[in-house]
Amino acid sequence: MASGKILIYGGRGALGASCVQFFKKNNWWVGSIDLTENDAADANIVVDRDADWVSQEAAVLSKVGTELKGESLDAIICVAGGWAGGNAKKDLAKNSDLMWKQSVWSSAISATVGANHLKPGGLLVLTGANPALEGTPGMIGYGMAKAAVHQLTKSLAGEKSGLPDNSLVVSILPVTLDTPMNRKWMPDADTSTWTPLEFLAELFHKWTKGEERPANGSLVKLITKDSKTELVIV
Repeated sequence: MASGKILIYGGRGALGASCVQFFKKNNWWVGSIDLTENDAADANIVVDRDADWVSQEAAVLSKVGTELKGESLDAIICVAGGWAGGNAKKDLAKNSDLMWKQSVWSSAISATVGANHLKPGGLLVLTGANPALEGTPGMIGYGMAKAAVHQLTKSLAGEKSGLPDNSLVVSILPVTLDTPMNRKWMPDADTSTWTPLEFLAELFHKWTKGEERPANGSLVKLITKDSKTELVIV
């Protein structure tokens, strides 16, 4: 019998795939939501990248309902996202649109899935960004989208947000994650300041079990130094 049921939104990305693998290893039923399938997951919900926001939400919600067969989720982890640089001089609307689709659409759809399918006391994790706590003039679209995720987290933690009773909603605020792509593009960087993917998977697992949970609505900064990561609640 499975330990619980969890959905990973962004289950094909570096962090998402690591979470799928970790929870499967710990005997969980794991569903992946992404643009392509993750063969390691128990169920795959593939999002149509060309569909608008409303259509994506409706399709994901319907497919999740079909896969769950009336059962509820213990957790939803949204680690979908991306990065784009740029200021107001060129491609601001283009880059902002991309960031909004990757971070805000996925986070909002995760919230809707949570409102409909999460157990009371369940966990919803979204992905913000440490730089978006302040101005981001060199990556304006990215900063706007992540700031919106922070606001969404606070809203979902409030009364009458639509989420089940005693749900925990938090955003993680990474600085740099230790992913294969980051190692490829930043070969000379100090990786002792990068947060390991396994650390996050283990952290999410603790939270699903009710261990060391931060307060509802917390923005959790991940500060890694000398290969040790600490959590700083904003």
